[in-house]
Amino acid sequence: MKLIVGLGNPGSKYEHTRHNMGFDVIDLFSDLSKIDIDKETFKGVLGRGKVFDEDVILLKPLTFMNLSGESVQLVVNYFKIPIEDVLVIYDDMALAPGTIRLRSNGSSGGHKGMQNIIEKLHTENVKRIRIGIGEPTFDTIDFVLTKPNKEEKPLIDEAIVRATEAIKVYLNKNFETAMSQYN
Repeated sequence: MKLIVGLGNPGSKYEHTRHNMGFDVIDLFSDLSKIDIDKETFKGVLGRGKVFDEDVILLKPLTFMNLSGESVQLVVNYFKIPIEDVLVIYDDMALAPGTIRLRSNGSSGGHKGMQNIIEKLHTENVKRIRIGIGEPTFDTIDFVLTKPNKEEKPLIDEAIVRATEAIKVYLNKNFETAMSQYN
């Protein structure tokens, strides 16, 4: 069973903001794979289904970004999901808008949601897809909690599509193939 986690903040106030790129990827992937994300449990909202004969759980933690690991840890423990079968999608200010990067491990790079997941799972060996949102042009918190501007939006929308395609390659083949095709 694979767990695919998109990070973001709950509530309409945060929909489609830079910090909710993970939620946006999960929403698009759930539409494409016909997996309804409709069960509120484990401090998140999740859906279960099959993609390429692979059992998949899609998760959007509802703990707010900085405590995302609480929800992920509950799902991992309950379903006994091996760490190597966890994939996390989130925004990254160090990448240009529209860029995606896949990594099989590493530090959080200062992303508090990813840092909390690393702390709760006791490992940096967590697969991830990072969606570039660019460097803040004003206060960092205000920057990540606002929507992309008109120049960034088409780039980020395309990155969301590419991230869903990378997830498909990961599920159909493996993460190394996805990295080689999308990095």
